[in-house]
Amino acid sequence: MTRTFLGPFNRVEGDLELQLDMDTDHVREAWVRVPMYRGFEQILQGKNPDDALVITPRICGICSVSQSVAAAYALADMANVIAPPNGQHCLNLLLACENLADHLTHFYLFFMPDFARNIYAGESWYSAAAERFTAVKGTAIRDALPARAAFMHLMGTLGGHWPHTLTLQPGGVSKGIDSREKVRLLATVQQFRRFLETTLFGDTLEAVAALDSLPVLENWLASANRASSDCRHFLHIANALELDKLGRATDRFMSYGAYRQAGAADHLFAQGVWQPDAGSVQAIVCEQIHEDLHASWMSGNAEPLHPSHGVTLPDYSKPDAYSWNKAPRLAGQVVETGALARQMVNAHPLIRALVAHSGGNVQNRVIARLLELALVVPQMEQWIRNIQPGEPFFQPARLPANATGVGLVEAARGSLGHWVTVRNKHILNYQIVAPTSWNFSPRDRDGAPGALEQALVNAPIRPGETEPVSVQHIVRSFDPCMVCTAH
Repeated sequence: MTRTFLGPFNRVEGDLELQLDMDTDHVREAWVRVPMYRGFEQILQGKNPDDALVITPRICGICSVSQSVAAAYALADMANVIAPPNGQHCLNLLLACENLADHLTHFYLFFMPDFARNIYAGESWYSAAAERFTAVKGTAIRDALPARAAFMHLMGTLGGHWPHTLTLQPGGVSKGIDSREKVRLLATVQQFRRFLETTLFGDTLEAVAALDSLPVLENWLASANRASSDCRHFLHIANALELDKLGRATDRFMSYGAYRQAGAADHLFAQGVWQPDAGSVQAIVCEQIHEDLHASWMSGNAEPLHPSHGVTLPDYSKPDAYSWNKAPRLAGQVVETGALARQMVNAHPLIRALVAHSGGNVQNRVIARLLELALVVPQMEQWIRNIQPGEPFFQPARLPANATGVGLVEAARGSLGHWVTVRNKHILNYQIVAPTSWNFSPRDRDGAPGALEQALVNAPIRPGETEPVSVQHIVRSFDPCMVCTAH
């Protein structure tokens, strides 16, 4: 057995290191290290509550809207204010634009270039994959980047700029949309649809969204050749490498619910936690969310605390600690978040079938992200059509001097929560639990590894490898955002 350290990882947002115990042909055990401390939760202490709308988006440059929405929801919870329909439509559009752009970026820039590595040069599919997906030089980049850039024009129309968009407020959005802008928004989304249908899927979004079983997916894959779409190209590679056998974690999936529906208490994608033992979705009891500091470079209570009572005090000298990340747990259990979790909780038939067949794994996480592109773009078109120029986009919110609030949202990478306590009109405590905090958590006081730490066990090692490519696939299948993980 050998012990090795990997990191920092390229094509990962932020800093990440792994410690691996390896036999000659597989990984025996893994420890996930988050080596960068940032301190946003300390920065927010003593600030005016409204300052959270400006400060929290700076946590990250690629998912800043998600942080803005969570902060806005937390303040709205304090003020007991609900955005009018126009405001909720615009908020959903901003969040969806960022989430889908992240999905696209992950697929083309972060994940697929791994298949152009020289270690795969002997595979029959390699030359086509290298020509299409090589980082920087591949033909896919020339197609995907202009499509992403054009899609992000939606951010300019709705939010003025991106990242760190400031139009998001507790009571909706501070910028209205007129009839001409509404037409431009719809044209922007429909242009993005054309790219997805012609290049990514080679089929209509509605046809992709309707795939509902393994046989149907296999028939769809066989209905056109690999070069017809990048999704089919990926599926051919996934089958050849058996990516459905790689990177399985807990199979316990959580979603806070994605995209609030205007005028209703539900979401486009449902809230809940999939319990594999019961084989069903159960309600999230938010009081059962706790953060364990056992293996974190943090001082504080030995007992896990709910985020509303959480403490973020760095202690780099703490014995037995190995990460700046805390260990979030739901009722003491490790959960996985992300697109796969959202679609499991929301009962999409294809995702349910894939997980029933092979669990949560590298292939299924990527399929779930691509599926969300097909599911959400048509909904974006509908949100735009539902905007009523001249009607309110914003409901003023009066923040109380003393209150608590929570904002729960689904970012691209999964469940994001903000918990805020205000005393005498100033923030007493602000705690953030990001999706990668859940997925890349260290061990807790009971010794239970986090989701990625579990997923890396038994990752295969090819002869002569010192940095296993299977480990790269597993890590990137979660699409980590390390800068959001440790504040």
